[in-house]
Amino acid sequence: MTLVQPWRCSLLKKFDDFSNTYCVTLINYSKIRSMLEKQFIGLDLFSGAGGMSLGAELAGISVKYAIEKNTYTAQTYQNNHSKTKVINSDVREIKSIPDNLRKGSTVLFGGAPCQGFSTSNRRTNNRSNSDNWLYKEFVRILRLWKPDWLVFENVTGIIKMESGVFFEEIVSDFKYLGYTCSHGILNAADFGVPQKRNRLFLIGSKHGETIDITPTTNKMVFTVRDALSDLPCLENGANTDILPYSQKADNGYAKAMRNTLTHCTGHLVTKNSEQVIKRYNYIRQGGNWESIPAELMQSYTDPTRCHTGIYHRLREDKPSVVIGNYRKNMLIHPWSNRGLSVREAARLQSFPDDYIFTGSIGFQQQQVANAVPPLLAKKVFELITKRDTCCESGNK
Repeated sequence: MTLVQPWRCSLLKKFDDFSNTYCVTLINYSKIRSMLEKQFIGLDLFSGAGGMSLGAELAGISVKYAIEKNTYTAQTYQNNHSKTKVINSDVREIKSIPDNLRKGSTVLFGGAPCQGFSTSNRRTNNRSNSDNWLYKEFVRILRLWKPDWLVFENVTGIIKMESGVFFEEIVSDFKYLGYTCSHGILNAADFGVPQKRNRLFLIGSKHGETIDITPTTNKMVFTVRDALSDLPCLENGANTDILPYSQKADNGYAKAMRNTLTHCTGHLVTKNSEQVIKRYNYIRQGGNWESIPAELMQSYTDPTRCHTGIYHRLREDKPSVVIGNYRKNMLIHPWSNRGLSVREAARLQSFPDDYIFTGSIGFQQQQVANAVPPLLAKKVFELITKRDTCCESGNK
């Protein structure tokens, strides 16, 4: 079976469709549409599977190039963004920027790999970890291209790393290149994503503009049930990729995710051992490993030191906890004794159902987990594309 991608006919049509069905209020829609007719050019560094790029496209930015090191992740990106040239390479090997990226208003965006900045990764949360210096590649490309705007995304832990000195150094590097910087922490659940996920966003302007990056006061909250209720019923270890929906979508979020599709992909679930399934039986919605009898946790050296996110069963009446590495964390489906499928995790990240992930189940799980929720990214990029005065590349 071949699955079509019904809303990818054109960027303008995509915006028309989402203004009516994506359950996110678009203020001054006619103004945003006029922005689409004006060219905003984007370059996505550390692109991953394309969550930030999808958000950028929904905000009216034409993403011309994306750079992604992992082969399967780059393939996923290319399959879903046919008009973007994906460079499957380490960003450190990029020595020049194509001339066709210098037209229109330009935006460099991306987030350096964030594992080293995470507060849960204390062993790598320091300057000696070489991965923590990959942001310097973002700075290097910024120096090469000199775009009108930059959007730097990362985990919130980067702000507190080494008492804030490390983040101050990042901001200082951007300011040295002439960018006026604004930053803030946004929760995806505040922008139509059925997941509580805080991310740091730093926006830089080459033309001295400051951006107000504050949480919304007009919250539109979707729950785990909104996201998952119409998806197929699956068993532990399910491996049939393409399946029909189990029922009609009964809420705006699910309707927007599936659009006109009758089937979708990604119904792949890690096969957990019998011992793990026994543990699941003891955990109610909202609970975690603490509900598991001690005799079933003997494989852990010290189960009392487990992270609170381990063996968490999602609550159907609230947004999800952070998806993160949901396979490793044994994140549990709200109604079934199993882990999440790739599609269920993608729904909780706000990827539409026609977004197809590539590679083995492990690669697909990681691609979804690492992504920036597209609806959250869309909000951030709209802060740029909705500006009353757009910067022209000729004014650099």
